Amino acid sequence: MNIYLIRHGWQNSPLCNADVELSPEGFQQADLLGKRLASYEIDGLYSSHLIRAVQTAEVINLYIRQQHNIRENLREISFGELEGHTSEYIAEHFAEFKTKQMKLESDLAYPGGECGRDVFQRSIVTIDEIVHSGKKKVAVVTHGGVIRALLTGLIGLDMNKKLLFAYSLENTSITELVYDESYERFYLQRFNDTAHLEGNKELFRHNW
Repeated sequence: MNIYLIRHGWQNSPLCNADVELSPEGFQQADLLGKRLASYEIDGLYSSHLIRAVQTAEVINLYIRQQHNIRENLREISFGELEGHTSEYIAEHFAEFKTKQMKLESDLAYPGGECGRDVFQRSIVTIDEIVHSGKKKVAVVTHGGVIRALLTGLIGLDMNKKLLFAYSLENTSITELVYDESYERFYLQRFNDTAHLEGNKELFRHNW
């Protein structure tokens, strides 16, 4: 089985984890991804319930035409007290937390929010559902925190290492997992693949 973990398109707000629609650029990213996935023979589609993930999945589904299954446990990590604030505000008011977080010494929970283990334990429920669905190739539109937590847990790394998966996890990037039923084991086949965005430099995060 192939599971394609997809980060949602660029959202229409600079605020931390705001539940808002995609930006025009986000819709463009999703459309380019949908055109790419049209040839993948995908037979399953899942997303979180947050608007940016739902809209990304809906655009993709214009090309793959599958039942869209929405699962709340695929939602982004809870940033707790950081949510609804700008990056500048967070850097100023949560500087001590961010310093501790970047030391990668523990699976630190966001103040009033979740840690990586929390996210893994809830999101793996849907991955297990997918594994037993009888599908062969499934697209899962979710969030950066979820992708990092799932990879860390499935590969068997310590959860405090989750932030080492990409300095910049691109929007609408593809991270492919292969599930081997005979060994009940996941393999990381590819990571943060953005080939569909090449030639559109304005759609990459470092240009925002």
